[in-house]
Amino acid sequence: MIFHSILCEKTTSRIKKETDEVPEFFGDLNLDQIIAAITASKQEYNLAPFFYTPLHDIETIAYRHDIFRDLENPALFEYITAYAQKMRAMREQLVQAGKLHYSYQKKRCFLEAVDIYCDAILALVHNLSLVELHSPGFKAFRDYVTYYADSERFTSLLAETKKLKTDFSEITYCLLIKGSTVRVRQYAGEINYSTDVEATFEKFKQGAVKDYTVKLSDWMDMNHVEAKILDQVALLYPDIFTYFTNYCAQNSHYLDETMRMFDREIQFYLAYLEYVALFKRAGLSFCYPRISDTVKDVAEECDVVVAVAESFDAALAYNLIRKNTPVICNDFSLTGKERIIVVTGPNQGGKTTFARTFGQLHYLASLGCPVPGKRAQLFLFDRLFTHFEQEEDIKNLRGKLQDDLVRFHDILNQASSSSVIIMNEIFNSTTLQDAIFLSKEMMSKIVRLDALGVCVTFIDELASFSEKTVSMVSTVVPDNPALRTFKIIRKPADGLAYAISIAEKYGLTYEALQERIQL
Repeated sequence: MIFHSILCEKTTSRIKKETDEVPEFFGDLNLDQIIAAITASKQEYNLAPFFYTPLHDIETIAYRHDIFRDLENPALFEYITAYAQKMRAMREQLVQAGKLHYSYQKKRCFLEAVDIYCDAILALVHNLSLVELHSPGFKAFRDYVTYYADSERFTSLLAETKKLKTDFSEITYCLLIKGSTVRVRQYAGEINYSTDVEATFEKFKQGAVKDYTVKLSDWMDMNHVEAKILDQVALLYPDIFTYFTNYCAQNSHYLDETMRMFDREIQFYLAYLEYVALFKRAGLSFCYPRISDTVKDVAEECDVVVAVAESFDAALAYNLIRKNTPVICNDFSLTGKERIIVVTGPNQGGKTTFARTFGQLHYLASLGCPVPGKRAQLFLFDRLFTHFEQEEDIKNLRGKLQDDLVRFHDILNQASSSSVIIMNEIFNSTTLQDAIFLSKEMMSKIVRLDALGVCVTFIDELASFSEKTVSMVSTVVPDNPALRTFKIIRKPADGLAYAISIAEKYGLTYEALQERIQL
């Protein structure tokens, strides 16, 4: 029975080498915050590497979509969670064994771990038979775990484990304690006089009395006396304890690698769905995007290249939800020859948030995950690049403008027509005339490259740079320009960005004037 992975159907698509290296653009797009929130409750699984590795084939993305849809069935979600809990309990037993000092006690924890594992497999096989599965991934996994549970390897392990548990439950022995001497011998059917003694002295009880009962320690590790007693019990039952020792040696690698791998990989889906549930409870939508890696190259005038309805910045929304603050959603689209969204408008109006949303959507979609929004059609990129404003770094001995140019040059050397490029208010450190010249040069190179992207800028000329650029503007409340709506709409640039920038430079904004009047 062949089953490769719950993360990808084909071995060629499987992540061959995990990396803990965070992609360079994560900080700019706040994806680091998103992944941290998703994985926070599942640190033991080290899920971050799964989120650091985007997919580059449509088939694997569809494979993951189908698994996500199956897990939206509450029953299946509960069954998989129950399996994960038992596997966690199994690992706890193994960890406990590593902390103990005496051989037989270590082996007993090992036996308990195997017993939990066997129960987890049997329960999973039973539970998966109760639900209707639709995804090829889950169907293949159900076939595998059913086959594994019927295999001689597992059935032998199960039989041996249950036999040992039964044998140990039937062991009886007597302790003869005299002074500092403890003798261990076979139990010979002696009568337990504890009940008779308690009944005899019960009649002498008068009112409340002091309790002299000694409370035994619940610490799992044995002391040297208990360990020595156990050694003597082993001598009384040599067959059972010899079988026990051989069992532990022969089954040291009892854990099936595919089942171990599934236990970790399935957490990728569970963690993400738990994260999505927070947004859905707040009334926000997530959807399964349509993904294409070719539509951009063959798009006619009315063909949709990228389109999203009611989307939002997941990192920002996560924080707003926790503060019971409303989340503003936005729509956008690119059709035909359109490739670049140029966003202008007043500062603090949501332009950078919009750019981050564009990047987050494409990256989360490349992982095969549902994305924020009611509907989405997105492009499967080869690489994603960001160019956000950064503070000067004295270590590279470059000024801010030079650093902007060097970073943009590096992007152009690596990007292709299948890349996504997101730029956020660069060239702000130079004069307006130079910023316009450099921005136009930058835009012409991206247009020739035919890459998709977003450019947040205060330079209105870029909004109508070519037939490949689309103008979107962050809006304000008409009667009070000081109030931002955080809605980014498709319309020609209105020139207000210049005015706002100049006003801020000379302290003539609405807020600044109001503050002066009050003084």
